[in-house]
Amino acid sequence: MKTENEIAHIIVDSCFKIHTKLGPGLLESAYEEVVAYELNRRGLQFKRQFPIGLHYEELVVLEAFRADLIVEDKVILELKSVENIQSVHSKQVLTYLKLTGFKLGLLINFGAPLIKNGITRLVNKL
Repeated sequence: MKTENEIAHIIVDSCFKIHTKLGPGLLESAYEEVVAYELNRRGLQFKRQFPIGLHYEELVVLEAFRADLIVEDKVILELKSVENIQSVHSKQVLTYLKLTGFKLGLLINFGAPLIKNGITRLVNKL
């Protein structure tokens, strides 16, 4: 069983490869397809557009949010294709981490000219 950090290494390596071949500027949905293909090639299990629930007092919202990918039931992967990551994007991933109890989230912005500048690692009690 792989650790969160081992999974993250494979994800980041995959995203570097994808960004090198395709570059910035595609739609997020296109990158999601290619990331899913690449993670599958590398033997990782994942769920796409995974619903995340929310509990508030007696209210249960089963699909309050959707994470782009949940990898190996340990790492949340949120993909963007924007000119600049905003603080709201990081807050989104942190919210997903808190609601799921997962420890690691990666925010990947394929819109960045250099992918190394488009990777944000977010943790929840890791």
